[in-house]
Amino acid sequence: MKILITGGSGMVGRNIVEFLKKKGFDVLYPTSHEIDLLEKEAFKNYIIKTGPEMIIHCAGKVGGIQANIKNPISFMYENTQLSLNILISSYEAGIKNLINLGSSCMYPKNIKNPLSEDSILSGRLEPTNEGYAMAKLTSTKLCEYINKENVNFKYKTIIPCNLYGKYDKFDSNNSHMIPAVIKKIHEAKIKNLNRIDMWGDGQARREFMYVEDLADFIYYAIQKFELLPQNMNVGLGYDFTVDEYYKKIAEVIGYNGEFNYDLSKPVGMKQKLLNNRKQIKFGWKYKTSLLEGIQKTYDYYLNEN
Repeated sequence: MKILITGGSGMVGRNIVEFLKKKGFDVLYPTSHEIDLLEKEAFKNYIIKTGPEMIIHCAGKVGGIQANIKNPISFMYENTQLSLNILISSYEAGIKNLINLGSSCMYPKNIKNPLSEDSILSGRLEPTNEGYAMAKLTSTKLCEYINKENVNFKYKTIIPCNLYGKYDKFDSNNSHMIPAVIKKIHEAKIKNLNRIDMWGDGQARREFMYVEDLADFIYYAIQKFELLPQNMNVGLGYDFTVDEYYKKIAEVIGYNGEFNYDLSKPVGMKQKLLNNRKQIKFGWKYKTSLLEGIQKTYDYYLNEN
C-alpha cells in the first residue's frame, strides 16, 4: 500500500514514516524543499503524479506555549492554509482515504474532563494557543463536510493527546513541555544548579504519550480504517501534574535539586485529559510507560547533543 505522509520531517511524521516502513508500506514523505504545502497546485500535482492510496496529514507549524503566545498569526494562518490545501487537493485528486491529525487544544477551555469528542466547538478556546486550535478545528470540520458531501471519501480525524519522544525539538523557548524540561534539567545537572524554575504552581495536569505509540496506532488504524470513527481521541486515559513530570524527568536524569514555582508565568488549561471510550471500543492501547518513554527520549537527546 502506498501512503503519503505530510510533515514527514517533523517529530510525529518521522516516527510514523519509520514505523510504517518497517511494516512494509511504500511511504512517500516529501520535504518542504520538494513541495511547498502553502502552494495548493504544487501539492495536487504531486498527488496526481505519485498516486498514493491514502494520505496521513501530519504537517503543521508547532511549538510550545511561548511560541504560540508570541506568534499567533503564523500559527493560525500557516496551519489553516496548508490544511485546506492538503485536504482539498486530495479530494480533487480523488484520494478516497485520509487521516487528519487534530489536537487536544481544539477542546474548549472550561469544560469538564475527560474531554469528549462531542464537546468540540461547545465553548471558548484556551487563549494561549487559540490560533493553532482554530486551524485544527477548521481541518477537522472540513473532513466532516467532505464525508457528508461524498460518502465515498473517508476523511477522518484523530485527536492525539500531547506527544513527546524521538525527533522532538529540545529548545527552551519553542519546545513542548517534556523536551524543554529534559533540556532544562540536564543543563542544571551539568552546571550543578541546586534550583530550577517551573512555570506556575506545578498543579496543571497533562496527558503525554510517547510518539512511537501514536505511530503504532496509525498502523492499527490503517488496517481497521472502515471502523475508525469520524473523530477519535488517542491517548492514555490518565494524566499527571506538571510537578510530577518534572520529578519523573529529574529521576531519569539523576538531578537532585529543587524546583522554584514561578507563579507569574502562564500555564494554559488546568487539565487536558482525553476521554478514550471510543479508543477502547476501537481496540487499541498504548504500550510505553512514562518512565520508559522519558528514558528513551533522554537517550535520544544525549545522542543528538
